[in-house]
Amino acid sequence: MARYEIAFSAQLVPGAQLELVKANLAKLFQADEQRLALLFSGRRIVIKSNLDAAGAEKYRSTLERAGAVAEVACLDDEIEEIELAAPPAAATTPVAALVAASVQAASSQPAGRLQVAPRDEYMAAFAEVDAPDFGIAPLGDDVQDGKPQVQAPALDLSQFSLAPPGSDMGEAKKAPAGPPPDISHLKLQD
Repeated sequence: MARYEIAFSAQLVPGAQLELVKANLAKLFQADEQRLALLFSGRRIVIKSNLDAAGAEKYRSTLERAGAVAEVACLDDEIEEIELAAPPAAATTPVAALVAASVQAASSQPAGRLQVAPRDEYMAAFAEVDAPDFGIAPLGDDVQDGKPQVQAPALDLSQFSLAPPGSDMGEAKKAPAGPPPDISHLKLQD
């Protein structure tokens, strides 16, 4: 059973007005301004996926009545398989001679540099690339470079001293609390 998706690319039915179509789609999808701006950005937006043929036609006709052109795409289209060619086997071809020359040139590279032996004509173009050999570290190794020791700056702190515990550090003292208010004239009535 074929599956379909419905997409919209901001295309309108001929003769439709943009503002009217936006209003129709806002009502149809209960969309706010931000979603409408995304729908009408010009990019292909998939509205619904994994539909059967009847459901896809229902969505397409509803969108068409609203003034929008919907794209119906089949999801079951076959994907083209690409068969890779076998790598060259003998050193009799010009590519194999180039590979042998690049291996010989790679052996003269300094240590710690990547040595590439091309596998075919396409990769032979990258034989002369000088790249670092990053390699793969064994499990559990520390792969981060060590940090250099940082020396503390030479500061003259002789002008500072520590006060003994409990000493006054110049804090503002609280004002003493005033006398309690006189409430002797107040009485409770029955």
